[in-house]
Amino acid sequence: MLARLACLVMLIPRLILQYLKQLWAHRHYPPGPLPLPFIGGLWRLGIRLSQDTFTKVAKCYGDIYTLWIGHIPMVVLSGYQAVKEGLIDHSDDLADRPVTPFIEAALKGRGIAFSNGHTWKQQRRFGQVTMRKLGLGKKGMERQIEEEAHQLVKTFTQAKGQPFDPSGPITKAVSNVICALVFGHQFSTEDENLQKMLETLHFGLQFGGSFFHALYELFPWLMKRLPGPHKKALSAMGMVISLIKKEVKKHKEQQSLHEPQDFIDFYLLQMEKTNDNLYTTYDDENLAECIIEFFGAGTETTAVTLRWALLLMAVHPDIQGKIQKEMEDVFDASCSIRYQDRKKLPYTNAVIHEIQRARYAFLLGVPRQNVKDVTIHGSFIPKGTFIMPDLRSVLLDPKLWETPKEFNPHHFLDKDGNFLAREAFLAFGEGARVCLGEQLARIEVFIFFTCLLRSFSFQLPPGVKKLNTKPVVGLTMHPRPHKLCAVPRCKAS
Repeated sequence: MLARLACLVMLIPRLILQYLKQLWAHRHYPPGPLPLPFIGGLWRLGIRLSQDTFTKVAKCYGDIYTLWIGHIPMVVLSGYQAVKEGLIDHSDDLADRPVTPFIEAALKGRGIAFSNGHTWKQQRRFGQVTMRKLGLGKKGMERQIEEEAHQLVKTFTQAKGQPFDPSGPITKAVSNVICALVFGHQFSTEDENLQKMLETLHFGLQFGGSFFHALYELFPWLMKRLPGPHKKALSAMGMVISLIKKEVKKHKEQQSLHEPQDFIDFYLLQMEKTNDNLYTTYDDENLAECIIEFFGAGTETTAVTLRWALLLMAVHPDIQGKIQKEMEDVFDASCSIRYQDRKKLPYTNAVIHEIQRARYAFLLGVPRQNVKDVTIHGSFIPKGTFIMPDLRSVLLDPKLWETPKEFNPHHFLDKDGNFLAREAFLAFGEGARVCLGEQLARIEVFIFFTCLLRSFSFQLPPGVKKLNTKPVVGLTMHPRPHKLCAVPRCKAS
């Protein structure tokens, strides 16, 4: 009893000292909610996050504010001007990712998305070059996407116009595109390994931003010793890596039999070329992490966008009708629509951009870290700060969008009905860390969307007059569970 009391007596002054240090450090950062012991400024976010939470905080503290997550200061850039200055004007200064305790435990500095320095530069450069070789923007990859879109049409046709949940088939279709890109082949929808991979990645996204995730980031020394979902998340990561390495092993066994056909082939070839280079970062571990990122980022965001697209078409039948009429006026029913044809379909193109604007796939954006002291929008930010660009605030900035909270395709049309590109459309980020899969995602969404709307009219189930279009708040902002009717317009091809 006396020993416990002595430990408590010794601990309290340390906690008080740490809190006073935090308050003293507060003066070096932009203003924000007063940090409290243990929770920092999280009290300001309320009990439950909403899509407007961070916008409300910005109204109180300005376009650049500091939100302390426990003892960690996070500087948030809000609104177009602040985000533009950070991601574009200071692109190289904000080129790093913050390495938090959980990210370090899960990724160990590997891959592209959350690596830094030499590893990031090598892996990202290779990723960019290889994506071009695999035919992004060319007929090769587009043909595979088109085939998968037609397969999705067949799947939807099986519902015979009755209410069904489109989320599962959409996710599988998008993941098959990634499989073709990475593995060179598609998995059957019943494949056990593919199911495990998708379920694990979905769990990882759910875990990110959760209460236990926050606890791990704040108290890693404690959480490493306690059971919980953080343990499951880390072990699941190991399981996915194991599955990927089995596919890599198959590629190694067949490597000399053909020219490179997929991402793994190109990566293994690069490993051979740089085998004698002491500074190479091309190895099995980085390859596995790159593949996880392709699936984690490429599947979830595109699938969520397409789910929103069909839901919004059912809720806005007038907009859906205009898209279908535009396609009928420009293309014969037997003619395929290619990605390059988006220029002939300005209204359809505007609707797709508006879906990505009004139903942005993330709550905020992906964090950055400054490699040196910077001054953004008049605010000084010390080197090594966790910086969060609030891309949602840009896409909903009332200074730039006529009706920011409404679904309005005219945001991307001029007075003559021509497609209007907008500088503030930052759905894929900007600067040195702009989304590596942006072009692939654009092609996928366009091909899937046009193919589905040529084949079906999407409607609310009989007796359902209204669906809740508010998102489920998490790392990704996906629709609430719902069912739709895909009513055939013509014979599915």
